[in-house]
Amino acid sequence: MDIGQSGRAAAASLSPYAAPLRGGHLRRLSIALLIALALYVAGRSAAQAAYDPAPGVQPGTIVISTSQRRLYLVGYGGAEVSYPVAVGKPGKQWYGWARVDGKYVEPAWSPPAEVKRDNPRLPAVIPGGSPRNPMGVRALTLDRDEIAIHGTNRPDSIGTFASYGCIRMHNRDIVDLFERVRVGTPVLVTR
Repeated sequence: MDIGQSGRAAAASLSPYAAPLRGGHLRRLSIALLIALALYVAGRSAAQAAYDPAPGVQPGTIVISTSQRRLYLVGYGGAEVSYPVAVGKPGKQWYGWARVDGKYVEPAWSPPAEVKRDNPRLPAVIPGGSPRNPMGVRALTLDRDEIAIHGTNRPDSIGTFASYGCIRMHNRDIVDLFERVRVGTPVLVTR
């Protein structure tokens, strides 16, 4: 038996998993690893962000890019974290500065007059924790009329133009942001 034959014989005597990867096996393994990596990256709630804030935007500021449908929490040297968000529908968007004026856990929700006018069947109040409550698990109210950054029980709306001006986040993301900011945090909404 020559060396080449002994190597093949030894490989054949081991489990089939010890056989060298060839052609299709290697390709399937590569594809499986790429899918696993993509799922891992997609599942992260707060991705590090490549964001260069405008001059004058201080660390600790929340910046919401309406066109990107992203919320950035600015750190020293750029964005600390970035989250996908839903923003206002066309005609319901707003731009400029605001401040966080309240932090609420499992908030109840009363539809603003404009929402109630468009959806008259809505109840006057939807209790916190209800699956029908559009505020999700946390809310950061802003010092603008009836506007908040909040979770949602409609995660499929994230990444779209969906609200009456509020900023919607995945519930896991609003919980993360809620722990990072305080009342008084500046908020800048850009186009």
